[in-house]
Order: sequence, then structure tokens, then C-alpha cells
Amino acid sequence: MLTTLKNALKIKEIRQKLIYTLGMLVIIRLGSQLPAPGIASGFFQNWFAQNGGGDAINFFDAITGGSFLSMSIFALNISPYITSSIIMQLLTIAIPKLEEMQRDGEDGRKKIVAITRYVTVVLALIQATAMAIGFGRQGYLTDYNALSVITAVASLTAGSAFLMWVGERITENGVGNGISIVLVINIISRLPEDLKNLYSQFVAGKAPATAILAAVVIIAIIVGMVVLVIILNDGVRKIPVQYAKKVQGRKMVGGQTSNIPLKVNTAGVIPIIFAQSIMQMPIMICTFVGYQGGSGVWAHILRGLNSSNWCKPGELVYSIGLLVYIVLVIFFAYFYTSITFNPLMIADNMKKQGGFIPGIRPGKPTSDYLDKVLNYIVFIGAVGLTIIAIIPYFFNGVFGASVSFGGTSLIIIVSVVLETVKQIESQMLVRNYKGFLEG
Repeated sequence: MLTTLKNALKIKEIRQKLIYTLGMLVIIRLGSQLPAPGIASGFFQNWFAQNGGGDAINFFDAITGGSFLSMSIFALNISPYITSSIIMQLLTIAIPKLEEMQRDGEDGRKKIVAITRYVTVVLALIQATAMAIGFGRQGYLTDYNALSVITAVASLTAGSAFLMWVGERITENGVGNGISIVLVINIISRLPEDLKNLYSQFVAGKAPATAILAAVVIIAIIVGMVVLVIILNDGVRKIPVQYAKKVQGRKMVGGQTSNIPLKVNTAGVIPIIFAQSIMQMPIMICTFVGYQGGSGVWAHILRGLNSSNWCKPGELVYSIGLLVYIVLVIFFAYFYTSITFNPLMIADNMKKQGGFIPGIRPGKPTSDYLDKVLNYIVFIGAVGLTIIAIIPYFFNGVFGASVSFGGTSLIIIVSVVLETVKQIESQMLVRNYKGFLEG
């Protein structure tokens, strides 16, 4: 990775793209410190300190780089764009018109991107309005009136739209993968504070032997999780495909061998995000309506859904919520894979092109074989994803090691960094080919 970066800096064109990307990231972090007009900056910090926001709020604050709890102009960040992208991806499967657009190549892709932008602005507008009106009387706005509500909604919506624009500019003029890079820089911005908290909690003030052991354990856990994420992210099962030879005119074509790469972690972090949303929804609803809990059955259920109560030795009964979370992650891994990967369509395309899997008949047998292999590797990916997700919960419950980043954040960071490095390498490769042809 360092070698790739060093070689990239030697190439003027790529060096300019890296500098452009760095400049945009500086703008993002500066904007994250600007308070939104008319909004009480410390409102959510105090509100969630009293009511408890749960893991979903902690994750949301992490992906906004702390902008949400501090209520900067980037408080919504690119979360509306992420939600919009997921919605459009699901609708593409359900709506034939969108599916047709997706198959139209570059023109269809541009149309879907344009629709995604509009949906993003609408979602940002809805979220900002709900926050301004719903929390306005509780101290969210410095002055609760029509003008302050409009100002808050406009500033938060504009901030989200601006970050979407920045992400697209990084994709076009920078190193690529713009939206993902914006997301990662927000998560990374919280890491120094989290590492400082871990140091203060487990290392500072301890006996030398204890401090050294704690530091080694923390580093080993972080490194081990990174390695596991890399293995999970790069894990691929390659299905060999052989194309039959056929005569076209006077030429013999075909006969080459290819493969279908099936990723072990096909769904990425989507299963974790969906599972977190489902688990936290009842907690958020009860918090918004002012339900304070109590000692009834429903209160115990809410405590079980809250990840901060999992894996605590004195309250193991609430860890049942962790089992529910694991089931949801595995379920959504299969669900999301089933709607984004169609074995029947791949089998039909292979049959039309004269391709077949050695030892498997074309058509439905090929589709059944792909479905069987996919179910097997999706289970492996879901288990790996679950392990990465629950490690932070375990150490939080047993040792009280509370940090804003968890398995989800780590998966996002590692996958985006690896993808960005591949993008840079491909740009270097294309430039070398161009130089060779021009020479």
C-alpha cells in the first residue's frame, strides 16, 4: 500500500488528484466544525446523555464525524445519500423501468444517479424538518418560530447536498470512490479520541506490567479485527466457466476459460446496518414519545435490545438481544444477496453465450449449482461479519471498553481503503498503457 502511494506521488496527474482529494477532505472537516444557524449546538449531547441514544445513534454520530451531536451544518452528512442509494438499489430490482435503465449502460446509469440525487435531497429535507419540528420545543432551536425552523431545515439540507456534491467531485476529479471516502474520513476523525479514551481507561495510571499488557491486548485486538476484515473483504470463490468453440464466418471463436467471482461477503456492511436499525427502532420510538422504561416486561425487552447491556456478566439475561442481533445479521446477509445476485439470469446469459461450468449442464442445473454455492459462501461471510460486529460488544460489556467505532466502522474503513488503493493502481496502469502507446 505504501509502495503504491509512493509510486503514485511520482506521477503528476495522479499526484494532482491526490492533492485535490486531500483539499476536499480538509473542507469537509472544516465544515464539520461550523455550527448550524439557529440550532443549540449542545442539545443532542445533553438529550442523549439523559435519555440514551443506543448503538444506532453512536454509529450515526461516528459516520458523521461527530457532526451530529455537535449539530454542525454537516449534521446529516451523507446519510441521506446512503439511504437513497440503498432505496434505489432495492427499487431497481422491484421496478422494471429502473431495471431497464440499469441495463442501458452509461446513459441509464446517469439517469439513476440523477434520481438518486433528487431522492437524497427529499430525504434530507424530511429528516431536517422532523428534527426541527419534533425537537424544536425541547430546546433544539434557540428560538422556536417559523423563521428558525426554516433556517435550520435549509442549512441542514444544504449541508447534506453539499457533501453529496463534494463526493461526486472527488469521484470525477480525485482518486474516485468519492462518497465512500467522505464516509471514511468522518469515521477516521473519531479514532484519535477513541484511542485516547482506551488509553485513559486501561493504560494510564496502571502498574507498568499491567499497562504494557493492556496496550498489547488492545493493539492485538485491533490488528486481529483488521486482518479478519481484509480476509473477509478479499474472500472470493471463483467458479470456472468454459466457452465452447464455434465457427463465425471463416474463424473459430470461443474456447477460452473464464470464471464467475462470488464474493464471500457479498452484502458488505448492509446486513449490520439493517440489523442495527431494526434493533434500535423500538428504543428510538419509546424515547421520542417520552417512555421512561420502568420494571415491566416491555422495559426488560427494551434493555435487551440496547447493545450497551449486552455481555455484562451481572446481566446476562439481556444478552438474548445479542442472539436476536446475530440472527438478523445472518438473515439480512441472505436477503440482500438474494435481491442483488440472480443465479438464474447468470445461467441464462452463460447459455446464450455458449458458456458452461465444467461438469454442470447449462440452464437450470447451472442455476441450482450457483445457488447452492452461493448459499454456502454467504453463510461463511455472514458468520465472519457477525464475529467482527460482536467483538466490540463483548469487550464493551465485559470490560467497559466503550468506543464510538465498532465492527461496522472498521469494515467500512478497510474496504474503502483497499478499494481506493485498487483505483489508484488501475489509474497508474492505464497511464502506463497510454505512455507505451504514445511512445
